Parts: sequence; C-alpha cells; structure tokens
Amino acid sequence: MSNDLGRFRDGTDPHASRRLAGTTVEAASRRGRGATANPDGRFERLSREAFDDGWEPEETPRLRTHVLPERASHIITRNASPDIPFDRSINPYRGCEHGCIYCFARPNHAYAGLSPGLDFETRLFTKPDAARLLERELSAPGYAPRTIALGTATDPYQPIERVHRITRSVLEVLARFRHPVGIVTKSNLVVRDIDIFGVMAADRLVKVAVSVTTLDPALARRMEPRAPHPRKRLEAIERLSAAGIPVMVIVAPIIPSLNDHEIEAILTEARARGAGEANHVLLRLPHELDALVSDWFAEHYPDRARHVFSLIRQARGGKVYDAAFGRRMVGQGAYAELIARRMQVARARLGYAAERVTLNADAFAPPGAQLSLF
Repeated sequence: MSNDLGRFRDGTDPHASRRLAGTTVEAASRRGRGATANPDGRFERLSREAFDDGWEPEETPRLRTHVLPERASHIITRNASPDIPFDRSINPYRGCEHGCIYCFARPNHAYAGLSPGLDFETRLFTKPDAARLLERELSAPGYAPRTIALGTATDPYQPIERVHRITRSVLEVLARFRHPVGIVTKSNLVVRDIDIFGVMAADRLVKVAVSVTTLDPALARRMEPRAPHPRKRLEAIERLSAAGIPVMVIVAPIIPSLNDHEIEAILTEARARGAGEANHVLLRLPHELDALVSDWFAEHYPDRARHVFSLIRQARGGKVYDAAFGRRMVGQGAYAELIARRMQVARARLGYAAERVTLNADAFAPPGAQLSLF
C-alpha cells in the first residue's frame, strides 16, 4: 500500500473494505481493544502471517496488558516544529492502553521492535525515573524555562497511571520548580491532580487540554475502547474549570464522514462546562496507521471506508497523509477549509477566547537557587 498514491498497483482501492492479510486477530481475543490487527513494524526484517492449515483452532486467550520499566537517560524531549506552540515535552509512558485506533503515536512502537497495532495498546513501558531526571534537567546550569507539554504522544493519564503515578510525580517536580506545563489528555483521571493544578494556576503555570472525539458512546467504545466515556471527559472539563484551571477542548481527530458532524455539538457541550479555548486536529495517518485504520473501517464501517478515505485524500493533496509543516495538523483544500471555518464560526458564536492563555515562564525558581548566591 502506498501512502502517496492511496491505490494498489492494479488500480484497486485499498480502502474498499479490505482487511490486513495474515495479521488480523480474532475478535474474541481482542475484545476491549482498539486495533483489529497486529502487523509487524516497518523496521522488521521478517514478517509473520497466519494461515489456515485445516486444523480446528485452539481457543485464543484474551490479550492482557504487559507493563515494563524503561530506563531513560533524559526525560525532556525537544522539537522544532512550527505547528505546535511548545518546543519541549514529556511522555511518562510509551504505548497507551486507551487503544484509540486513530492514535498518530502508534507507529512509534516500531522503534521498540513491536507492532503499532495491538502491541501498542497491550505492551506498555513506564519511565519510573521521570521525576528524578526532570529535577536534574531543570536544575542544569543555563536551563531556560518554557512551557513543557505533558502527554503529547501517549496519554499521561491512561489507566496504568492509577498504579504507577509517574505523571503525578512529574507534576510535583514542576510545581516545586514553578515551571509552566500544558497537559493533553482524554481521561477524567486528570481531576485527581486538581490540588497541584490549583496552586500552579494561581501563577499562570498550568493549562489542561481535554480531547473529546465524539459524544456518541457507541462510536467512542469502538474507536477508543479504554478511554473514559465522553460524559466523564465533559465532567472533567467542568471540575477543572470550577477550580480556576484554564481548560481547552480539542476536537480531535476529526474523521471525515464519521464524527465531523459533531463539531458544533462538542464545542457547545464543552463551553457549557467552562472550556475557554477550543482547537481541532484532522485525522493523521502516518506510516502503518493508514493500514490499521483501513482494517478497522473494514470491520466496523465497511460501507463508509471508500468515502472516508476519499475525503482524507482531498484534504491531504491527493495523499493519505501529508507530513508537511503547516498542513499535517489541519490539512488543505475545500474539505479542510470547511472544517476550519466551522470551528471558527462556532468558537465565536459560543464565546470561546480568541487568544490562547499564555503561561508564565518568569515564575521559574529552582529550589535552593537563592541559597546558592551565598
């Protein structure tokens, strides 16, 4: 399959209810998971394929979540992308149990020799030294503070955070150093840390972005099976806002002919609960994600696949994905412009802020910094 052409060499449409040959996993064993298949990563030299040898298959056990520690040498990741308003981020976890089929971070699992499919949501890695590493990096001579984005690739409040509490430990360090942080999540577990956020918000040191993809529970269950119910995310927005914490709602990803009709409804519900800012991201399909999402559509919405991917290509310059800066988040062309215009009109009508809340980097104060002067 070619991301550039969106068609096979014989001219057939790869998105017309086609399944990933040899890698699709039985529905019974992956119940409660997002991906329908577990294809090999793009860096693997060998590929696996299941086949029918005539024997009755043994009962396949349910997939379980496996969690391993990852010993990192540093915790702050830098970027120079003009598409995002931050140049540094922290991801306490690799992989995400939420299992969102559309997650653009899935292809990163290939770097660990694992599949961007079911492995991404069942084989997870924690960074137990995150708080210690962060304290060391923030204390380094010459460190210049700017907003750190927490959870840009995988959700910092995914289910395993309840046990490992790495996100909580990172926030405690940031609060102690009075360092600004922006958080992105689709989990209502974020309200657990309102005690920390409340103190930080008083000095404009925190903002939380909550992703709401759909208000339809049935659709949410299919495409983001272990993420909290949409109602719980709206309740989180309400509780955060009531505590004086700036909240943005992100309608993301917008998937043509699947959830794009919900834009105004999501913005209306989020605004009623106190969200002050709103943003959107068009579906992104880098690397293996094209085939994974195609397979998911073949199982859940086979009659829509062709139309959905036709609109995607219209918004991506004829491709399934365009990684160019300035276009990768919002697309281009008539469809992308229509979505952007609908967002603009709805934000103005509902009273969302025209300007984003700017966090305060001037309050940065490493513990013990004043004592070092003497």
